[in-house]
Amino acid sequence: MSLTKVRNIGIAAHIDAGKTTVTERILFFTGTKRQMGEVHEGTATMDFMKQEQERGITIASAAISCAWDGHRVNIIDTPGHVDFTIEVERSMRVLDGIVAVFCAVGGVEPQSETVWGQADRYHVPRIAFVNKMDRAGADFFDVVNQLNERLDAGAVAFQMPIGAEDKLEGIVDLVTMKAYSFADMQRTEMEIPAALRPDAEKHRQALLEKLAEFDDELAELYLEEKEIPVDMIQRVARHGVVRSLLTPVFGGAAYKNVGVQLLLDAVVTYLPSPSIRDP
Repeated sequence: MSLTKVRNIGIAAHIDAGKTTVTERILFFTGTKRQMGEVHEGTATMDFMKQEQERGITIASAAISCAWDGHRVNIIDTPGHVDFTIEVERSMRVLDGIVAVFCAVGGVEPQSETVWGQADRYHVPRIAFVNKMDRAGADFFDVVNQLNERLDAGAVAFQMPIGAEDKLEGIVDLVTMKAYSFADMQRTEMEIPAALRPDAEKHRQALLEKLAEFDDELAELYLEEKEIPVDMIQRVARHGVVRSLLTPVFGGAAYKNVGVQLLLDAVVTYLPSPSIRDP
């Protein structure tokens, strides 16, 4: 397989943001596992140590490979607890990209800041996933704002949720302007609900305005109010991610299987391959 089709990524977060659950769902939807493991039951694949299974936390980094859309994705699930942050440090040195997981209720937490600083130190490109959108108090755009205020992340929403808390119904992709529901573990494309269309247009404008800073051709189309091709949006966004100028933000609820397939699409679309990273 060509190196351009390889992604070496880490899943990193504050403890209890749900990163091991995100990894378990990725393994299930890529066909790597036939059955989902659960952290609280001690059956998560990546929590292989007895102490991890008993405590429901990740202590040691664990690696596994899976395949998605013709790409090989090598994943390292890192600890979230501050006591094991040296394990995260070890992982950062070999990663080409990071999926930073944030709780939709807790937002940017102390260990989130530590992980972000480690990624800055090793110049690792990253995308963000706002997990637990089904929890009471979940606020997707508040987390996006926290990413910018506390981490200076260049964070931009690439998605928006359809509903929240116990009324979470799906996800709107602001790049393609398509909506998806996730009933019965199936990703189903649907029309953006009419009530959400104005908000979706507003957030897409904010996304395009940010990308216009990085590319003259896209900026020209944006200023002339012309249609901007999806592949151009993705190309410019990826360039911004690779240079650590931009953090695309995605959302969902891994435990309820919402948004995981779209996150996998984002990993292969926006995170770099080893061929374009420095040794």
